[in-house]
Amino acid sequence: MSRFMLHRLIGLAVTLLAASLVVYLSLYLSPGSPEQVLFGSRPPSPEVQEQVRHYLGLDQNVFVRYVDWLGNVLTGDLGTSLITQQPVADRVAPAAEVTLALVAYAGVLVLLLGIGSGLLAALRPGKLDGAVTAGTSVAVALPAFVASSLLISVFAVNLGWFPAYGLGTGVGGWLRGLTLPAISLAIIASGLLARVTRSAARAELASEHVQTATMRGISHGRLIRSHVLRNASAPIATVAGLQVAGLIAGAVVVEQAFGLGGLGGLLISSVQQKDFPVVQAVALIVVVGFVVLNLVADVISAILDPRVRRAVS
Repeated sequence: MSRFMLHRLIGLAVTLLAASLVVYLSLYLSPGSPEQVLFGSRPPSPEVQEQVRHYLGLDQNVFVRYVDWLGNVLTGDLGTSLITQQPVADRVAPAAEVTLALVAYAGVLVLLLGIGSGLLAALRPGKLDGAVTAGTSVAVALPAFVASSLLISVFAVNLGWFPAYGLGTGVGGWLRGLTLPAISLAIIASGLLARVTRSAARAELASEHVQTATMRGISHGRLIRSHVLRNASAPIATVAGLQVAGLIAGAVVVEQAFGLGGLGGLLISSVQQKDFPVVQAVALIVVVGFVVLNLVADVISAILDPRVRRAVS
């Protein structure tokens, strides 16, 4: 397990380093420059422009600037917004809090709905299995923005159970405001996880060791817990980790639809304003979140299935 963790941590470090380089270079090698954002339509004299470039470090080699930026990021300094002149961390923190809450809420729904419905379909063949299969087929084909529109129309506008836009105050207000966005975000992921859970559980139910355990008279509950779920948990955990990690990217669309003011809205507005430091910070946070969640899924899979650890060793 130690060797497995070492391999995964080295891979994590290399991935994050490469991602940070891509995030930095993709912005500063794109058309436009930070000083143009500051100058606007009336640029000052060349002397002042040169002073601004020197202050921003833009007169240095791009890779030197990248090393400086990465060093600052590792110490918690994400830079200063070109538009508001605030520390980027102050702008990102409130938006990150909203996105984290949304992804966590949606992640719980994905696990409960995906694993629960998939296991139910595997254990109850027939009409119930057919209903779950049909439901998951619809779920995986329903884009997040379509699901958002439908949920707003039914549960916010017609029934008035949840707000259609923004968050309320307090824990209760946040729960009500995040419920519809979390469901919209979780629909596709839970449908895919349900399919994998159903397939993995069906394969274990048909295996020889489960048949043998059944003939030995083991109780149904113990059979499901100790033989079916335990052996099917590795592929389920892997797919669950990937789907939950993917929620971070999907949150951009859903946050815009519900006006939540998370990282998605901040990213779009910062791109439109060419606020380079904020865009870099948000993109890096999204990448780090995705990679770390994938690492967690790999570790869980290795704990549940020793074959994964042996494959690395």
